[in-house]
Formats: sequence, C-alpha cells, structure tokens
Amino acid sequence: MTIDVIIPTHNREPLLARALNSIRAAQIPDGLEVRVLVVDNGSTDGTARLVCQEAAHFGGTLHYRFVGEPGKAYALNSGIAATAGDLVGLIDDDEEIDRGWFSCIYSAFTRNDIDFIGGKCLPRWEVPAPTWLTHGYLGVIGWVDAGDVVRPLDRTYPGILMGGNAVLRREILDRAGAYSTSLNRTAGRLLGCEDEDMYHRLLALGARGLYLPNLIIHHFVPQERLTKRYFRKWCFWRGVSRGLMDRQRPAPVVYLAGVPRYLYGRAARGLLHIVRVAGRTAVTPAAVFVHELAMWDLAGFAYGKHLYRVPQPRPTESASAKSAHSTAA
Repeated sequence: MTIDVIIPTHNREPLLARALNSIRAAQIPDGLEVRVLVVDNGSTDGTARLVCQEAAHFGGTLHYRFVGEPGKAYALNSGIAATAGDLVGLIDDDEEIDRGWFSCIYSAFTRNDIDFIGGKCLPRWEVPAPTWLTHGYLGVIGWVDAGDVVRPLDRTYPGILMGGNAVLRREILDRAGAYSTSLNRTAGRLLGCEDEDMYHRLLALGARGLYLPNLIIHHFVPQERLTKRYFRKWCFWRGVSRGLMDRQRPAPVVYLAGVPRYLYGRAARGLLHIVRVAGRTAVTPAAVFVHELAMWDLAGFAYGKHLYRVPQPRPTESASAKSAHSTAA
C-alpha cells in the first residue's frame, strides 16, 4: 500500500519545517510506502530551499511542486494529479502529525472496507486561549475533537471531514472530482469550505468514512487568529462560502428569501440572548460571543447566496497554471 502525503504551503517555511520533521519522526509500518509532496503555492520565502535541504533525510521520497495560481484548492488539485499512490493523505503546512499517524492509517485501510478517514486536530497554542473562546465555533481555529470512540463519518456525524487531517482512497477522489476553486481562499477573501463541499460530494457518492480518535495531528494556532475580529470575519466568509455552495446544491430544509429558515432562527435567538444578558456580570464572555457569531453566519450566507460574484479567471491565470512544475527535491 502506498500513500502520498500532500502538503500545500504558502510562505510558512518555519512551520513547514516542523511538519516535515514530524513526518520523519513518525513510525511507518511494514507494508506501507510513504511519499511526500510539498505543493508550493507561490511562496516567496525559503520554502523551495527548505524542501531541497530536507530531501536528504527522506531518501528520495520527498518531492516539490510549484503552483503559481493562488489558492489552496489549486494546490490540492495539482498535488493530487501529480501523484499516483493508493491513498492520498492531506495535512496543512502548520500541522505536525502524531508518531502513530501512519500506523493508524495502515490499520484502518487494511482492516476496514472504507473510502476515507479523518481524526483529531488538536491545537498547539502560540499564546494562551482567550476566555471568550467558544466551543461552538472551534472550527475557526481548526480544532476538531469528536471524542475517543470510532464513529462513522456520515450524515449523523456532527461535523465534516477536515482537509487538515484526511486520508482518502485515490479511486474515490477520482470519482468525486477536483476540489472547488470557486471557494478558493485568497488574501482578500477568507472563503473556504472546499473541504465541506468535497465531504458532501463524497457522501452523495455513497463513500464510507470513519472518524478515528487515534488519527491525530497538532495544529498551530497563531496569536492573530485568537481575536474576535478574526472570528467574525471567518464566520462571515464561511457563510459566504456556504451560500455559494447552496446555489449549486440546496439543502433539504425550509427556505425564507433563499436562506435556510433555521439560520434566521439561530440569529434571532442569539440577538435576543445578547439583549437579555446585557449588563449581567454572571454571564461568561464565551456565552455572549457565540450568539453574536450566529448573526455573522446569517449575514455571510445571505451575501454569498444573492450578492457575491465569483471572480472570473484572469487571462494570465491559465498560463500560470501551465507553468506548474514538479521535481524530486
């Protein structure tokens, strides 16, 4: 069994170094061949040099690919197309895998008839977490912990398959198609949800997945993401992304003015709660903030569904896509 671990990256040389070190330190079971592809999404720092230096420690299994088109979806699609292993492992450049990550993968795919797996994404804090951090919106900082019991990744699962800790059979990815570039995140647009879109497409195909509590990565959470401003922006743009997805794949729920009615209800309840607890000293900051974020979700969805226009590709983009290249580092 072979696995290609794909790491999209953009100007995160120090964090990427930690990610690669964690891969080298992980235990690889007999019967599993591991290859690593770093997809450099237009970095201007020392990323290429770092990968070249690290290659000496990987025995020819570390590779480098440059993709000039900005956006994680372009990097993922390019990396998947450039590899051919039985399994595709996806981690982010600001993550470190647990020592048992590969052993968990090998065991899962040799003992179960499954198409994909996901697991825990635990925070590695740059600074202590703020008191207002709410457990209702931990996805903002990529914190995933669905407990310590194996459970199906299906429509009953309270979340999605997060792309920062995912392993999929290549054949199911081939059937599902490419990651959506219309949900592409750039410096000015905090879009995302390409993972959520892919997850729903996998379920629509009847793909079988498992959440494995022992499939663990540690995700770096920088100080600049631990602000209320960032949480508000993230929730708004997550709403925009979901509004865009809803244009193509409406949910089986009741709508009001093109927006799921439950979003109005959640936002209204949040506003009412904020008004009721105003001035009460016994109320925690997290209890107030989580209700405010529901309103940002609603605003973003409405904007994405009715007003947001997906930027058209620039004439130079096709040329830059053709310039993508890969080398054995």
